[in-house]
Order: sequence, then structure tokens, then C-alpha cells
Amino acid sequence: MATKLVERKPLSLAEQTYLPQIVTGLKITMKNMLKPPVTLEYPEERPEIPTGYRGVPTLVKDPNGREKCVSCQLCEFVCPPKAIRITPGEISEESENAHVEKAPREFEINMLRCIYCGYCQEVCPEEAIFLQDIYSLSGFSREEMVFKKKKLYEIGGTLPDNHFKWGKKKDAELSGNPHH
Repeated sequence: MATKLVERKPLSLAEQTYLPQIVTGLKITMKNMLKPPVTLEYPEERPEIPTGYRGVPTLVKDPNGREKCVSCQLCEFVCPPKAIRITPGEISEESENAHVEKAPREFEINMLRCIYCGYCQEVCPEEAIFLQDIYSLSGFSREEMVFKKKKLYEIGGTLPDNHFKWGKKKDAELSGNPHH
């Protein structure tokens, strides 16, 4: 195999001192120092959350403090990563909310599996699941990241409800028209 020798051009005095390269680097550094910062000092500074952001799914209560979830399990069936587990429960006859169909005895969302797709919120006929704008979750174990019903209601809180479905049903029962 034949080899070809290439002659190297000798470096100029400026190239030997690296001054043009150092000046070019300093010019870029000074230009970026004068620009406004593009990063945040997280977690002290939080980014602005855009509208429609899909964060942590939570359970919400109606303005009367009643659980909106009726254990229909649609969210459990539609969840792609199978992060939701529901154990349906009954409501006792003596309960103040006895006119409501059912309530979940247990409700769990595994936040390590959840992909924040929002299908659970879309499919819920009672509007009991809402994706909040919380994006930062932390825990020391896998068990801590499985949110039980109590924690889901703590995060979700109460949302305004304009339907008053169960209030209308209770009023109809009290007025003698249970099939309203």
C-alpha cells in the first residue's frame, strides 16, 4: 500500500500563541453573560405551568364533601399501564349518602406506573378524577408512590360541581319520586 506524505503548513505567529482562539472564546462568553438567564433556580423557582397541563391524577369531592367516585371502574379498565386499582364498596342504608349508587372501598393509583395520559379523567362519568398541575413527586420507597384513597382526596380536594346529580336524586326521593 502506497502512502502519501502531506506537507504541513507552518503555523503563523498568532496561531502559535492561540490568541485568536482565546479572544473568540472570551467574546462568546461575554455575549452570553449579558443575556437574561434562561434557566430557573429549581426548586426555589417553579416554572409556569401551561393551561391544559396533565399532572398527577387525583380524586375530588363535590361541594357537599361527598365522594364523587361511584366505583364504576371505567378508569381502571381504560388505564393503559394498569396503574389504577379499585375495590368497590357498598354504602350503608344509615349513611347520609345512602341515595348514592356506590363508593370505592379502596382506590389506588400507582404513580410509578401512571403515564399521565388523562384517559381516566376523560372516561369518568362522575368527574371524580382530575389531573392536577402537580408534576413533582418523590418518595423513599415504591410503596410510598402507590397513592391510596385518602392521599388522593387530600391532593384533589373539592372542585365546584354544577351538576348536583346526587342532590337532585335525594330531593326527588324526599318528594316521593324515587325514579327521577
